[in-house]
Amino acid sequence: MKGLLCICHKTTKTFAAQGDVRRNKRHVRTVRVKIGRTDLVRLGEARNEARKLMATIQSGVDPTAGPEETGMTLEQALTTHLKERDLSPASVKNYQYHMDQYLGRLRRRAVADISRQDCRDLLDTLTKRHGRTTGGSVMRTVRAIINTARRHDETIAANPIDAIRVPATARRQVDELDVAAFWSETSASSGVMRDLHRTFLLTGARRSSLLGVKRADFDPDRGILTFTHMKVGGAWSFPTGRWLTETLRARLAEDEPLSSEWLWPSPTSATGRIAEPKRKGIPSPHALRHHARTFMIAAGVPYAEGALLLGQRLPGASGGYVHQSHLVEALRPYAQALEDYILALANDGTVA
Repeated sequence: MKGLLCICHKTTKTFAAQGDVRRNKRHVRTVRVKIGRTDLVRLGEARNEARKLMATIQSGVDPTAGPEETGMTLEQALTTHLKERDLSPASVKNYQYHMDQYLGRLRRRAVADISRQDCRDLLDTLTKRHGRTTGGSVMRTVRAIINTARRHDETIAANPIDAIRVPATARRQVDELDVAAFWSETSASSGVMRDLHRTFLLTGARRSSLLGVKRADFDPDRGILTFTHMKVGGAWSFPTGRWLTETLRARLAEDEPLSSEWLWPSPTSATGRIAEPKRKGIPSPHALRHHARTFMIAAGVPYAEGALLLGQRLPGASGGYVHQSHLVEALRPYAQALEDYILALANDGTVA
């Protein structure tokens, strides 16, 4: 068999195949591929293996050539990861924050050199210093970045994070809401903060979505509040109930002398609007969103309609065909049912 060698060492003999790689009738290199020791591989088996290797070599392919390492660092992989994806500004900021605050020791390391033990040590350190939630969140960031690096560097065979049990995000516990007490507590706040917290409950809107609403985003004549800062992307129209429509109409009129573009203005804020809605004794916006979802069920709002009111995409293939902006009036009875249920619990059916 042409190209089959038996290489004799001091204590062992080894079969190998050797040939010239040629491309366009030009000699590229001479390669030698080990087949196996003579005491483990029989001559017939060596001939068959050598025949396959020589066919590969004669076709111009070097069987010893492996993929080249790119040397991509974790920091470079993050830049590539962000370029490849259409992420929200908040997500980009979160990725960069994790890199700057927690991944200083690994950011300039080649991804191919990051081992499982490096990842275990990182998780242990983060958990001890910052807690399980932060540790799990940072490790999920590292996993996503390395997965991107693997698509560009073939030498990265596996993601080292896959060998680690990353802590799951703890589910937030939300206490039961006494709506009457909530209504009384918000009455003691300033007018704009009172209306803001009640709107959180009556819409179930996300914190950033409601705080980013401008005066032009509310149409009091049609009773439609438009959210432009949505987690799912795009604008989202919410049909406001009768009570909320009048409340927001009054808010527009009261704040008109401020000449602010925001629905929730704050003259002392750098952005011109309320930036931090949390107040002592009042549930957070996220907790109020939980309560709104619960009250929707209690008010008889069906699952799909409730999800659309909350600005969520419906699951499954058919969910992609549902366009919420075409269903504003169809959803209005359910938004009104939520409002009626909450006002009944608050024992307050008037603008206060």
